[in-house]
Amino acid sequence: MSSIALVFTDGMTIARRNLIKIKRVPDLLVFTLLSPIMFVLLFAYVFGSSISIPGVSYREFLMAGIFVQTAVFGATWTGLGLAEDIQKGIIDRFRSLPMSRSAVLVGRTTSDVVINLISLVVMSLTGLLVGWRVHTSLLEALAGFALLLLFAYALSWLMAVIGLWIRSPEVFNNASFMVIFPLTFVANTFVPSNNLPGPLKVIAEWNPVSAITQAARDLFGNTHPELPTPDAWPLQNPVLATLAWTAIILLIFVPFAIRRYRKAVSR
Repeated sequence: MSSIALVFTDGMTIARRNLIKIKRVPDLLVFTLLSPIMFVLLFAYVFGSSISIPGVSYREFLMAGIFVQTAVFGATWTGLGLAEDIQKGIIDRFRSLPMSRSAVLVGRTTSDVVINLISLVVMSLTGLLVGWRVHTSLLEALAGFALLLLFAYALSWLMAVIGLWIRSPEVFNNASFMVIFPLTFVANTFVPSNNLPGPLKVIAEWNPVSAITQAARDLFGNTHPELPTPDAWPLQNPVLATLAWTAIILLIFVPFAIRRYRKAVSR
């Protein structure tokens, strides 16, 4: 069997292991899903009445941002799982097995995709209940969800690096929030980037989270001609910008994560 095929087959085995763990401890998934649901309800009913978006209801504007935030938070499962496996010595057991070392990372990131898919389904149903609607074709809507999953998959590799670097689940939670919160809040997730002051506006316009959020809004039809036209290239071409950001993240962090993993298991 070729090395690539071995990585894939072993990776799928690790992915099944991770998903079986969730099945046995469903509380993990339940609380992961409750957090974005709370965000939807709080932002829709608490802030929705005080935030005005030209031509679009705030609830429809909000949902793309919630989707992205949920996907970004879901990407942390990889880093947290790796930190826990290192702490509990499970990585040492994997090292003794005749399997590809990269398979652990492939399995972890793949299981994140499944978890994010479940989260997006729950978020979509919640969004429909609060008034969110898709105004484009089925293919465009599916493309929007696929782009969200692809972006989240790339971020999983970034979180893998953080998890392998820190190697403590408790510290990883704090460290990942230091990455996630600036990414998701200094962006157009909850308010238009034009509403942000000077430097924050520029950061938000070039934030990859803003690109994927704008791409999702466009593909779901949650935009309107009355909304101000973005000045920055990523927001004028959000789908292309998202694909570019995804490729950059993967090119940087996939080899970085593999090197960090090999160093971790060699100790």
